[in-house]
Amino acid sequence: MSDRRILVPVGPEAWRWRTFSGERTLVVAARTVTSLVRVLDVLPAVVPDDPRVAVVFAYDPSSAFNDGVLDLLRSLGCRTLPWSQLAEIQPDLLLSASENIGAPAGDFPLLILPHGIGFQKFVPDSASSSTRLSGLVADELLTARRAWLAVSHPDQERQLAASHPSTVGRTVLVGDPVLDRLRASRRWRERYRSALGVAGNQRLVVLSSTWGSGSLIGTHPDLPMDLLAQLPADEFRVALVLHPNVPSAHGSWQVRVLQQSAVEAGLLLVDPLDGWQQALVASDLVIGDHGSVTLYGAALGKPVLLAAFGSESVPGTAGSALREAADWLETSAPLRPRLEAALAEHRPDRLTGITDRAFAEPGMALPRLRQLVYRLLGLGEPKVPTRGTQAFPLPPQIPARVTSMLVATTVADTADGGLRVDVERFPAPVANRGEESDARFWHLASDVDEPDTELSESASVLLCGDAVFGADTGTARITTLLADFPGALLAALPLEHGCLVGLRDGRVVAVDPLDGPSPDPGLAAAAVYTCLRTGREPAEMVVTLRCGPQQRRVRLTS
Repeated sequence: MSDRRILVPVGPEAWRWRTFSGERTLVVAARTVTSLVRVLDVLPAVVPDDPRVAVVFAYDPSSAFNDGVLDLLRSLGCRTLPWSQLAEIQPDLLLSASENIGAPAGDFPLLILPHGIGFQKFVPDSASSSTRLSGLVADELLTARRAWLAVSHPDQERQLAASHPSTVGRTVLVGDPVLDRLRASRRWRERYRSALGVAGNQRLVVLSSTWGSGSLIGTHPDLPMDLLAQLPADEFRVALVLHPNVPSAHGSWQVRVLQQSAVEAGLLLVDPLDGWQQALVASDLVIGDHGSVTLYGAALGKPVLLAAFGSESVPGTAGSALREAADWLETSAPLRPRLEAALAEHRPDRLTGITDRAFAEPGMALPRLRQLVYRLLGLGEPKVPTRGTQAFPLPPQIPARVTSMLVATTVADTADGGLRVDVERFPAPVANRGEESDARFWHLASDVDEPDTELSESASVLLCGDAVFGADTGTARITTLLADFPGALLAALPLEHGCLVGLRDGRVVAVDPLDGPSPDPGLAAAAVYTCLRTGREPAEMVVTLRCGPQQRRVRLTS
């Protein structure tokens, strides 16, 4: 049998099989998920609607972080060739966001895009036991005048010229297409927050971690869980954005297991391939390290706290300067006061002097990149006008419903003879019950759907929020719940207007709003529970409920 391989849509005999008669062949080097995603982010807007350019992907398996590359290519329907066949194609341009590639001999050019904010870190060299500058292509490709490096700021050209003279004349100022899209996405912020399940009165804290032992997640793997344990769930949401190299090296399964309790407590574990940009735009505060996402957050004017900063940061770069300019988070101290202070004291332009050293030519990255690609292909730009910078689409929705809460209630009398109850709720899988006093109490409230039977069977309050009940059906449901869970003191569920709270002794209390929307069953139950703990009869009483920034008055009626 013949072992001759038919390469479609490129190759010596591709004309016999293909539909589009491409005049030029552009090959994308697919080496790591991180670098592949960076190219895929921009390439559709660079060569849209142009049948003259045949785009194929060449899979390079040489990286330690190659896991997931083929899966991503297949899921997108990319025509993929093994790296060994690249020499048979002799493309017109090889495009890559991974600088550590071994291009076959030939005279075709290579265009290297940064897969983060370029030239900011020293990374392990896969070809030796030493390190190399991230973003810098092999010296032989530069001396052969085949490689071009896209940079986002003139300082990077000067940095490279000083440390690697072979880069002189081989850099092209493009700008940063990711930052351009992030800035264009800011008008979608509320839509992103809604898709991520962040309520209007909640503040979204984004944890951003690069890879390696000096990263945030490598240094403080428990930080997501600590934040969730200390931040009231009605006031804060927490999201974790990991560099794709983390799941690529350890496996997505391992990452999920390591963050299992945090996810059960409401952590938004963001897909590193689809969603980190939207989470960053939606955020109110960024806790990061020396990774690019932290610097992107600073460029968007977000409050930034550093929890780690690896030694691989390159001195003299904007990324290195961030280490001295940004505030630090002391992870062993109480976390909420530090976050509250960072939010209250923040000035959006505080780190502008740093980020201006990393990004130039805002809004111009896409047209500059398009001009460069077509110049290297030897083609005139297509008649289709350059597209404007596009906002990122809505992120995939992340289900993260917490089904058990440790609830702290603080009580005080009001001038009109009523009661004021301040409520703070913390995810039970990670929170610790605090001290009690004559005016502060704790209880465990669990949804009837709680999968952890130890939590549901030890809860003082049962919640049933899966449907809206009438008064009669609600009373019957409460009776059934308290019979099924003999350890519970109360059961609460929503009515068409207000809530119904049932006690084990058979009393039933209606909780009706006097202003604003109806409280959820958990808040209604907190009002009744606090009355019982203070020796008050939960009937014909007005209670002012305060939960985070929201306040509402409810009437308790037996």
